[in-house]
Amino acid sequence: MTYNIGVALPAGDPDTASGNTVDDLVSLAADAHRSGLRSVWFSQRFDTDALSVAAVVGHAVPDIAIGTSVVPIYPRHPLVVANQANTAQAAAHGRFTLGLGLGAKVLLQPTFGTDATRPIRHLREYLTVLDQLFTDGTADFHGETVTAVTPRSTRVAGAARPDILVAALGPQALRVTGALADGTLPFLAGPRTLREFIVPTISEAAARAGRRPPRIVVAVAAVVTDEPTAVTARIAEAGTFYTRIPSYRAVLAREGLEGPEQLAIVGDEEHLARELERYRQAGATELVLTGTAVDGPDNRARTWAAAAALQDAAAG
Repeated sequence: MTYNIGVALPAGDPDTASGNTVDDLVSLAADAHRSGLRSVWFSQRFDTDALSVAAVVGHAVPDIAIGTSVVPIYPRHPLVVANQANTAQAAAHGRFTLGLGLGAKVLLQPTFGTDATRPIRHLREYLTVLDQLFTDGTADFHGETVTAVTPRSTRVAGAARPDILVAALGPQALRVTGALADGTLPFLAGPRTLREFIVPTISEAAARAGRRPPRIVVAVAAVVTDEPTAVTARIAEAGTFYTRIPSYRAVLAREGLEGPEQLAIVGDEEHLARELERYRQAGATELVLTGTAVDGPDNRARTWAAAAALQDAAAG
């Protein structure tokens, strides 16, 4: 098995600010491609829109895979998300992956006024609608949490069906994802949790549904640096939000950890290689490095170069 390593953007690099955020993201994606990385992934934020950025970058930067990691399904209707995903897929000429998540309840109600009391039912119905749209170009679905009826085809010329990944961490979400999607995008799930829980749970569900083995695209904070203590402290500070979310607390507890910084890969190139190999051995089919610029642009470049070198060595 060879490595497939990508990076999450933005990388937090303060020296990329040109005065235009989209220009900066295109530039970073081009840097990632030149570094030899296989993919770039965009998170949904309260400023830039991940699916819009994926379309722009996918069109502007050739020969690198593009994905969202992740777009919360609340309060976005699946018809709207499918339109955006098809547009991104056509713009990227087939290199786009749609990464979705349930979102954090701590944000959903106060921010959007959204009722997220039946998340597993909503996820199942949401993925069912997306399957209809991407397979047939139409939908006629009347569920308990989702209604989707198309008066005409939603197909976009040049848009092949994208893979759908879900940031599933709990057993019910993993089973629904295995049955109805193409894989998962776990974050804060360490090697033991992957090996003992996530990979077997989703793989069994996929097999029962007659689907291909799922993609396991694992996001992990990683920085190659000579100052690991200071960088780890920065990651700990940035990760306090996740300790307020029950699903992330649960997945950390499965690993026997308390904070996100305890999973961060921070150290030299040899340390990065050892730790990423643990994830690969645990069942990760792809890796996405996050927070690579928390120690500045020079060590971001150093981290990307080290990751690309691991790919090259495995390929050789």
